[in-house]
Amino acid sequence: MSRFRYRALAEDGRRVRGELDATDLHDLEQRLRAQGLLLITARPRRPGLRRAPRIARRELITFCFHLEQLLEAGVPPFESLAALRDAVTEPRLQQVIAAMLADIERGLPLSEAAARQPQAFSAVAASLLRAGETAGRLPLAVRDIGATLAREEALAAHARRIGIYPAIVAAVLLLAIVVALTQVVPEVEKLLRSAGQSLPLQTRLLVGLSQAVRDWGWAMLLALAAGLALGAHALARSERLRIRAHALRLRLPLVGEILRKLALARFAALFATLYAAGINIIDALRTSEDAVGNLALREGLRSAREGIEQGHPLSAAFDAAQVFPPLITRMLRLGEHTGALDQALHKVASLYQRDVADGIARLQAAAEPALTMLMGGLLLWIASAVLGPIYDIITRLPV
Repeated sequence: MSRFRYRALAEDGRRVRGELDATDLHDLEQRLRAQGLLLITARPRRPGLRRAPRIARRELITFCFHLEQLLEAGVPPFESLAALRDAVTEPRLQQVIAAMLADIERGLPLSEAAARQPQAFSAVAASLLRAGETAGRLPLAVRDIGATLAREEALAAHARRIGIYPAIVAAVLLLAIVVALTQVVPEVEKLLRSAGQSLPLQTRLLVGLSQAVRDWGWAMLLALAAGLALGAHALARSERLRIRAHALRLRLPLVGEILRKLALARFAALFATLYAAGINIIDALRTSEDAVGNLALREGLRSAREGIEQGHPLSAAFDAAQVFPPLITRMLRLGEHTGALDQALHKVASLYQRDVADGIARLQAAAEPALTMLMGGLLLWIASAVLGPIYDIITRLPV
């Protein structure tokens, strides 16, 4: 499937520009006609251009909830999607639903129509829909997709909470230091030089730092940007380097264990959902590999899947991968013995989600005073380096 840039004519005479995924121009024309648009011109999107943004997870959660209700009431998938297309207000989601309706009109099942819309439905969602169609439990499959999206939204919220407060404090601290070095320190230096005051060591260091920032600030920014660009380019070209970088994240102090538990909670919940939907272990692991969010753990999942394909038990394959904690292997072994693998993994996911929430709360409780003390210490050093010589001048003035 390719992505096309098109110009089309709406029913009210407006000219519309946009991008849409289609197999060929004929398929694109049918998809646009389903949206009430008449194709004028189209051309394939050149490689390297930015991909279409994904639809917000919250929009998809609401969509899955309403689709499940309609399917549960006995409304066929085509009529359910048609009703939702007229009800949703998000334009991109309307386009996705219209494209799915066009695919279903051509004879494709709902799972294949969803798989052709990667900006809205992941491989996990398509696998769940396919399993639901096979087992005759499509409403439950849509419910599982909505529950999976809700869990991912909760985990993403936890991940965002890790960096929001430190980022805000760091930005405020950096702004305060830059203003002090570029505006305050130069004026104070002029005052002290005019008074013939000899500067103490900490003031000389501060003046030198201020001079370096004023003279070489842009060069420093350019060097930093170049370093970041080279690092990003190296990561983009080398998968081995990306895997090492992701493994390093898991070993970071304070946040590494939280990131590991975030990824494992996502994997355990997703794998349990896929397994409960009737998808075999090999396909469930293959689908979970790209959704785990960490390349080091993804390599571990791939190694475990290859071990299972060679005939090893599930728990033994995970143990041999040497990247998963003992809790995962113990619960997998318990699920194998009891025949309730999905329940064991759901318990693991719940436990890790609770640990992540508690860990983030503890990290924030420790980070707030630590960052405040750091900011206060730096500003106190700047203030003492500036005000100390000024105080000496004042004390020497004749009374």
